[in-house]
Amino acid sequence: MHFRVAAIIIAGFSTIFVAFGIRYSYGVLLPEMLSSMAISNTEGGIIYSSYFLTYTLGSPVLGLMVDRTNARIILTVFVALLGIGAGLMATASTVFHASLFFAIAGLGHSACWAPVVTIVMRWVSQQRRGILLSVVDLGSASSIAFWSIMIPIIIIPFDWRMVWIFLGLVALMSAGMNFFFIKDRPPATTKPTQPGTTVEKRSTSIRDTYRTIFSDRKFHLIALSYLMISFSILIPFTFLTAYGIQKLHIPYSSAAILIAVIGISGAVGKLILGYVSDKVGRVRIMMLCSVLVGAGGLGMALVQNFSLLVISTIVFGAGYGTIWPQYAASARDLFSEEHSGSVIGLWTLYHGLGSMLAPVIAGWSIDATGSYFWAFIMTIASAVFSMLLLLPALGSNNSKNIFLKG
Repeated sequence: MHFRVAAIIIAGFSTIFVAFGIRYSYGVLLPEMLSSMAISNTEGGIIYSSYFLTYTLGSPVLGLMVDRTNARIILTVFVALLGIGAGLMATASTVFHASLFFAIAGLGHSACWAPVVTIVMRWVSQQRRGILLSVVDLGSASSIAFWSIMIPIIIIPFDWRMVWIFLGLVALMSAGMNFFFIKDRPPATTKPTQPGTTVEKRSTSIRDTYRTIFSDRKFHLIALSYLMISFSILIPFTFLTAYGIQKLHIPYSSAAILIAVIGISGAVGKLILGYVSDKVGRVRIMMLCSVLVGAGGLGMALVQNFSLLVISTIVFGAGYGTIWPQYAASARDLFSEEHSGSVIGLWTLYHGLGSMLAPVIAGWSIDATGSYFWAFIMTIASAVFSMLLLLPALGSNNSKNIFLKG
C-alpha cells in the first residue's frame, strides 16, 4: 500500500510537472514568438486563450469521468495528447495554426488537474491531505523554475521551436509513467459491481450529483473566486517576461529568470502554507494567497527597477504556488468523495474562463496603451475581488477549518 501511494504521488507530480511546464512556458517563449511570427500582443493572447478554451471545456467532463471510469486510461491518453499538441507547436507558422495546436495541448491538460488531485485524495488521509496535495502540486512550481532556466539555454543553440519539441517528448514520457504507476482506488474503497444496477445508478447519479453541487451557495462563491484569481495570476505569467525585455530592457535570460523566481517562491509557499492550511483552514490560506498575488501585482505595476521587480515576483509567487492545492483540498473537505472530482472539474470551468480572458484583455490593453501598467492593475483588482468573494465562506463556521464536515 505504501509503495502504491508513493508511486501515485510520483506519477501525479510528474503529470503536473509536464502539464504546467507546457502551460507556463508559453509566456517565457512569447517574446521570441512575437518577433519570429510577427504577431501582436493581442494575437499572442489569442493563441494562449485557445489552450484554455479546450482546457475549460474538457475539465468538467474529465472531472466527472474520473469519478466513474478508469483514471489510469484517462491520465495516459490525455497526457499523451498534451505532448502531441506541444510538439506540433514547433511547426506553427500562423496564429491559426498555433491556436489549433495549442488547443490540442489544452485538451490534454484538462486531465492533468482534477483527475490527478482526485486520485491522490483517494489514497491519502484527510489529516495529511493539504501537505500531500502540496507535494504533488510542487510539480507545477518546480516545472516553472526548471523550464524558465532551461529555455534560454535551449534557445541559444537552437530556437523556440526546439523547446516545444522537448516539452512534447517529456509529456509522452509522463504518459507512459501514468500507465504503469496509476491505480484507480485503494482496495478498501473499491466498490463491488452489482449486475443489472450499475449503469442505471451511474446515469441517474450524474443528474443528482450536479443538483447537489449547484444547490450549495459556497460552491458558487468559491467558483467565482477561482475565476478571479485565475484571471489575476495568468497576466504576469503571460507578459512578465515581455515586460522585462521591452520596458526594463533586461536580457532575455534575466527576464526568463523572473518566471523561475515565481516557481521557486511558489514551491516554498506551497509547502509552508500547505502545512499551515491543515491547521488553520483552507479559506484563510486562500484569502492570504489572494492578498499575496495582489501585492505582487502592485509591485509589478509600480516598480521600474529589476531588483524590486524580483521582490514583487517573490511575493506573487508565494501566493500563486499555494492557491491551487487549497482549492482542490477544499473541494474534498466540503463534498463527498464521489462528488469531489466533479466539483473540481466544474470549478475548472471558472478557472479556465478567467485564464482564457486574461491574456486577450491584458494583451489588448498593452497594444492600446503601449504600457503594461493597466494589465498589472487588472492583476491587483481581480485578486482583491477573489479575496472578497471568500469572506462569506469564512464566516459560515466558527471552527478553524470550515470545510472539515466529513
